[in-house]
Amino acid sequence: DWDAEIKALNQEAAFVLRVNRLKTDVAAVQKIFGEEETILVPGVPDAIVLKKRQNIGARDSFKMGYFEVQDAGSQCIAPFLDIQPGQTVIDACAGAGGKSLHLAALMQNKGEIIAMDVDNRKLFELENRAKRNGVKIIRTEKIRYSKALDKYAETADRLLLDVPCSGLGVLRRNPDSKWKLSEEFVETLKELQWEILTNYSKTVKVGGKMVYATCSILPSESEDQISKFIEKYGDTWTLTAAHRSSPSKDGFDGFYMALLERK
Repeated sequence: DWDAEIKALNQEAAFVLRVNRLKTDVAAVQKIFGEEETILVPGVPDAIVLKKRQNIGARDSFKMGYFEVQDAGSQCIAPFLDIQPGQTVIDACAGAGGKSLHLAALMQNKGEIIAMDVDNRKLFELENRAKRNGVKIIRTEKIRYSKALDKYAETADRLLLDVPCSGLGVLRRNPDSKWKLSEEFVETLKELQWEILTNYSKTVKVGGKMVYATCSILPSESEDQISKFIEKYGDTWTLTAAHRSSPSKDGFDGFYMALLERK
């Protein structure tokens, strides 16, 4: 499918919103923009595609936290984690927190989300976004070294690993990145992905679940990493489901997600 994916990744990306169900619903957000100016996405219940690109940051409805900008492919990841209200969830590579906010909405603001990252600036942005979204269950923590994870050993009901990757599934949004990538950089990323996967998986309780996700269309960053993990840790982990969103087949950004359960 490489030729088809390359063609799709050279097209303009759709402008997609994720409705924040803690504050409103899809029908209400459609009315804000006009039903004739919006498209719903089958199978992605919180997604609305805007037909025209626009500055939504100036809108009162955005400032009130009614919606966030998030691709439909990205919106598939949080529900894939099979979360329930009241659980303890670790978002290990939270960044500015788009998926943390989605998790909080799915959890109905009940439980705890520990959003981790190595960048304080991104976590500060996440805290501001959480306030705007009415999210009260997110706690941020900067992780400086792997030893800091010891206190979280077997404490999480759910773990999200949206790991650093080449970004080859989201080239439509960052077209310049294709000129910056090298095979050496991808190899370095794969080592980092493996380190994150093996270290953070220890935070999951027996019977708990984790999702390993990338925004890459490369199997070497995605399926191959999970195959390697199951080959090494198959006595304690089971792969229960996997999914890919495809720029060429469904129009979403290219994401991979694997759901694993700790035996």
